[in-house]
Amino acid sequence: MILIKDGRLIDPKRGIDDVLDILIEGKKIKKIGKYQRSDDYERIIEAKGMIVSAGLVDVHVHFRDPGFTYKEDIASGARAAAKGGYTTVVCMANTKPAADNEDTIRYILEEGEKTGIHVLTCAAVTKGLKGKELTDMEALKACGAAGFTDDGIPMMDEKLVKQAMEEARRLDVPISFHEEDPAFIENNGINQGEVSKTLGIGGSPALAEDVLVARDCMLALHTGAKVNIQHISSQNSVKMVRLAKEMGAHVTAEVTPHHFSLNEDAVLKYGTLAKMNPPLRTRMDRYEIIEGIKDGTIDIIATDHAPHSKEEKDRPLTEAPSGIIGLETALALGITKLVRKGHVTIMQLMELMSLNPAKLYGLDRGYIDEGADADLVIFSEGERWKVESFASKSSNSPFLGEELYGKVKYTICAGKIVYEDGAGD
Repeated sequence: MILIKDGRLIDPKRGIDDVLDILIEGKKIKKIGKYQRSDDYERIIEAKGMIVSAGLVDVHVHFRDPGFTYKEDIASGARAAAKGGYTTVVCMANTKPAADNEDTIRYILEEGEKTGIHVLTCAAVTKGLKGKELTDMEALKACGAAGFTDDGIPMMDEKLVKQAMEEARRLDVPISFHEEDPAFIENNGINQGEVSKTLGIGGSPALAEDVLVARDCMLALHTGAKVNIQHISSQNSVKMVRLAKEMGAHVTAEVTPHHFSLNEDAVLKYGTLAKMNPPLRTRMDRYEIIEGIKDGTIDIIATDHAPHSKEEKDRPLTEAPSGIIGLETALALGITKLVRKGHVTIMQLMELMSLNPAKLYGLDRGYIDEGADADLVIFSEGERWKVESFASKSSNSPFLGEELYGKVKYTICAGKIVYEDGAGD
């Protein structure tokens, strides 16, 4: 048994914010209360001054496996997740081969079982991620797909999108969309605005996102599907999601830490390390994103963890791939940029990073209770630390070298300590 002693337990599901002890037996939380230290426990974690919350859940990661394992693989991605406080992740389908078939889905899940955390995966909506023909969604769900997405590639055939939503509703699974219409994009990864003008790059306007978000919000309303808008970046898109929710659509929206932490000016400072799809946008877009987080329009913080090699990111700005890693800095960015700035409470942050992501996929996780899975993160909210190294195979992050608040001390998954700060360093 493991005793977590004197931690500040934060549980948004039950509204608990109190100093309590947690007793873990096997894979479950056995008791919550006040207990004496004794030799009966195989481990006592002294958590005084630390926060104990449900393990974080990330609904949007790229582990690059199969196909691109020089960037990341399932084992290294899981280590990065554990270091960041995550106990559950959902992989995207843009692997090679794409996760559009049962063999690839089974491979990802089987490799995930070898890690210390819960590794789930989405399946592709369309065969080969080509946007032309739907996959056998029913068969892919039956073999373990948690949901569906062609993330990385927008779906442009409106009738096919509607058909996919209808099938997702029938199967009672979430379907997620990457919203960028290529018709309006000259160079992706950089916002079309003052910075792109300075650099002489056409860029990607917010319009490219807005038109598809508007389309899919209305299709969600009419189909009744559970639709997730991925990595939202535009102020108008936030407003459209808000309206769609008011109209009764089952729409959720996720935001990345980099989109609530940075704006397009970061490209001038960090170069390709600030290039991602959708791009970092204006100060006003960032402001409206934070407002959307505060009023509940944006439900989920998801990392869009996107590893690339140094050689790839060292290419010229218009040639380098888009995306940054995020699992190991997400919690600290949430604390530094949202909690410490007074935008949300630590309770609300845990809702955004654990409870709500679990709800999207219908997972019985994201909360702390007796009898629940012993998936926990223990962190020091006020501890300042410098981002210096990563458990990920890649290091493509604009936050490398930054000082942030909020240090993960322990990650516990299924009753086992899968990360301990300082152990093995």
